Amino acid sequence: MGLRELLSREGRRRFALKRKIEKATNKWMQGPDRMKALYALRDDAGEGAIAGLLRRFAVQSDKSIDDEQEKEWVFETLVEMGERALPPLIRCLKTAESISWPLRVAEKLLDRDRLWDVIIQILGTMEPGYERDPTRKIQIIAYLGDVRDARVAPVVAPYLGDRDETVRLTALETLFKQRDELAREPILRLLADENEESRRIKVRIAEGLCDIGWDVHGYRGQIEKALPPEYQIDREARIKRRKAS
Repeated sequence: MGLRELLSREGRRRFALKRKIEKATNKWMQGPDRMKALYALRDDAGEGAIAGLLRRFAVQSDKSIDDEQEKEWVFETLVEMGERALPPLIRCLKTAESISWPLRVAEKLLDRDRLWDVIIQILGTMEPGYERDPTRKIQIIAYLGDVRDARVAPVVAPYLGDRDETVRLTALETLFKQRDELAREPILRLLADENEESRRIKVRIAEGLCDIGWDVHGYRGQIEKALPPEYQIDREARIKRRKAS
């Protein structure tokens, strides 16, 4: 920012806002000083200030109790702001490295269909495959595990083919929570895949299929080769835990 711009009214306002956001998101600052900056951002209530409040979610301060309390305060403040918070919130969901807290805010402010539209937009920026940091992908797939909606299984199933093991495991957890028959075939294909080397993945699939009771018709031969030794396939083509000898 040039000197002339800094000396203008708008320039001074932007500089002041920048300083407030820096203080509100400084993990090393004392809690009371950080809260003072958060209060100032709430009172400002402009889009830039709301974006600054959202940035607090991405910061982990040293004192875990204070950190949680501050984030709860920001969460409640954004919910109280209502529609005003939506534009910066949606931008945050599309770009922030961590989206667990912003998703909670969105759940309060958006109806079911509007929230789903935002989720689809977010997933559109992180397709299955390689990603240097899959944190956002993992968070939103895990979040969908608690969403009771027939649209979940079809959008999560492709992530069983992700390059990252944790993404695949998270997708499995979400699909098993949904108990949607549409997920059966993709899950069986993953267990039968000769290129799947993760024992954690194989054990989780075996556990899930055992608990739900889905059969393995169409994949029995392949799955018998891939199945962890503590499981077996019974006459009805269902996976069972082996009895201890």
